[in-house]
Amino acid sequence: MGQILNPERILPIQDLADTRLDEYLRLSEAHLRMRTYVENGLYIAESTKVVQRAINAGHQPRSFLLAEKHLGQLVDEFNRFPEVPIFIGDDRQLQDLVGFHLHRGAMAAMNRPEPLDLDAVLAQCSRIAILEDIADHTNLGAIIRSASGLGVDAVLITPKCVDPWYRRSARVSMGTVFDLPWVRLGSWPDELSKIRNHGYRLLAMELTEDAVPLSDIEISAGEKVAMILGNEGRGVTAEALDAVDQTVIIPMHRNVDSLNVGAASAIAFWHLCSSPR
Repeated sequence: MGQILNPERILPIQDLADTRLDEYLRLSEAHLRMRTYVENGLYIAESTKVVQRAINAGHQPRSFLLAEKHLGQLVDEFNRFPEVPIFIGDDRQLQDLVGFHLHRGAMAAMNRPEPLDLDAVLAQCSRIAILEDIADHTNLGAIIRSASGLGVDAVLITPKCVDPWYRRSARVSMGTVFDLPWVRLGSWPDELSKIRNHGYRLLAMELTEDAVPLSDIEISAGEKVAMILGNEGRGVTAEALDAVDQTVIIPMHRNVDSLNVGAASAIAFWHLCSSPR
């Protein structure tokens, strides 16, 4: 195990009211924290694997927070950022601070990189997933993990979609959210016209009268395709459906209506990305 170059950076927690810890305070209260985090250019990476992937993607840490027993798991990351403080505490201190049992090794407060340019992303890609108003962080993380693993080039999210860099989303994605390009759209569904102007064929997964089985969708070499996946409850909005070229379904059996959006996304991404490009 390597050594931390400057052990004076290791700061045992003495007082939970220490303002240097405010970025970790009451993380379980997501509805109170996320807007503030985005406005302050911050996100929290949770688990050693997610912290490592975030740093390997070029993201900059503000501070680290972990139990002393996990110090050895992030020595390389600590030494890459010799000026960043490392806060350590016992299990009770950490739980009292963040609001839940921190059992996945470590956390880091990270600076948010600048948003990617939508036109640049659309120009460079051929397989795009569009996530409309996904409300559950676990679902979003699972969708992004499938998108990354199955070969989707980028993900676009609508203004009301939850944050891909929220700690639960990032953790469920296994940190793949830091490797897969994503852009939050500024206007929805207006920006579908911009996506179409970049040459994308627009598909939506939704049960409509004219929907066709996903397996019937043929994609030719060189064709650019964007797939819309809708909110867990209401699905794809009527306004978005009016703008797409085709709706598709996954045929179901035994009177099962549909799959969870996370499972459905994996099937859709496999079909899109197994086609020639």
